[in-house]
Amino acid sequence: MSWKLYILLSGMMFLEFTIWGAWAPVLASRILGPLKMSGKQLGWIYGTLPLGCILAPLAAGQIVDRWCPTEWYLGGTHLLGCVFLFAAARATRFWPLVILMGLYALCFAPTLSLVNSLAFAHIPHPEVEYFRVRVWGAISWVLSGWALSAWRRSGKWQVRGSDGLVMAGVLSLLMGLYCFFLPHTPPAHKAGAAVPFVQALSMLSDLNFLVFLVLAFVVSTQLQFYFLGTSRYLEDIGTPHSAIPAYMSIAQIAQVIAMAFILPVIFPKLGYQWTLAIATCMWMAMFLTYALLRRRSLVIASMAFHGLAFAFFFDAAFIYVNRVAPPEIRGSAQALYTTVTLGLGLFVGTQITGVVMDRFRGESGFLWRPIFLVPCTLLAVCAFAFICFFKG
Repeated sequence: MSWKLYILLSGMMFLEFTIWGAWAPVLASRILGPLKMSGKQLGWIYGTLPLGCILAPLAAGQIVDRWCPTEWYLGGTHLLGCVFLFAAARATRFWPLVILMGLYALCFAPTLSLVNSLAFAHIPHPEVEYFRVRVWGAISWVLSGWALSAWRRSGKWQVRGSDGLVMAGVLSLLMGLYCFFLPHTPPAHKAGAAVPFVQALSMLSDLNFLVFLVLAFVVSTQLQFYFLGTSRYLEDIGTPHSAIPAYMSIAQIAQVIAMAFILPVIFPKLGYQWTLAIATCMWMAMFLTYALLRRRSLVIASMAFHGLAFAFFFDAAFIYVNRVAPPEIRGSAQALYTTVTLGLGLFVGTQITGVVMDRFRGESGFLWRPIFLVPCTLLAVCAFAFICFFKG
């Protein structure tokens, strides 16, 4: 891989995940705090991105596989998305906020799979070189958390949480312009072949791929306990509000270490089966720490498990999908995986998390131990299933 290609693809990953990292870890505190919304309303607002991942990626995969260069689609959707982010930063009531975040999600959701399909189209040896490109997405998430913490300490933004949406809007504008300079990635669909969407669905006839998707779906439902619960949990155990984005960046620091130093060495030896099983166990270890220990330093340190697990699970899964999918439908195949995990999985997860948080919310606050024992149980089942039933 040439240096020019490496820099272009790394910059794409950097900007893509800086946008998400600017608002996702901190918006929950604004919704539950200053805006005084319920756990169920929190679940619906955070559920807009998973809903977007259900509705949009397969359509986008169809577009880029048949008609439109991938870099053009990425540029246009990010430019439109920045408009909705700026509007959402000003919303203070539930319905305007959920509608604006929903419109933004329809723009952003397809890009999560398309940046991968574009990268795989140009990286010569993805099993090794993909990690070196993707690591910049984790680095950018760390830097966005640090930048937001520094901004909050300056006291220049008074409405807590909306600063993350403003920051994401600015970054979305930059990403939209940047995409038009990415390597040209024309549609790969062959004339006369079956529709890419139909070809991608036909992959479900492979029992091993079906087992992989089902388990990936269940695992992804449990991740919303981290995204929706961590920020408020840290506040409840005495963490200063302004420090939360920086503390949560520990997960992304661990993710950077995993992609830069660990996965390129051990992934070829472990294979897909054990990499996915180990990732599931690491998430379970984090939630056990949340549930059984309230010592702040240990809870904060345990967030490193999330970063390690995210790298082990999602990056290995993207490579697996790229390997088993026919070249002419890889955009649609990546979109199918995104729809099942970041779409259906995270949406169902928001509803489960919102209901569980409301169920264990007393007069004095949330009962965090029973809340976090829920994902522990399901993740233990999934880890066992990966070892016994998935072959990769």
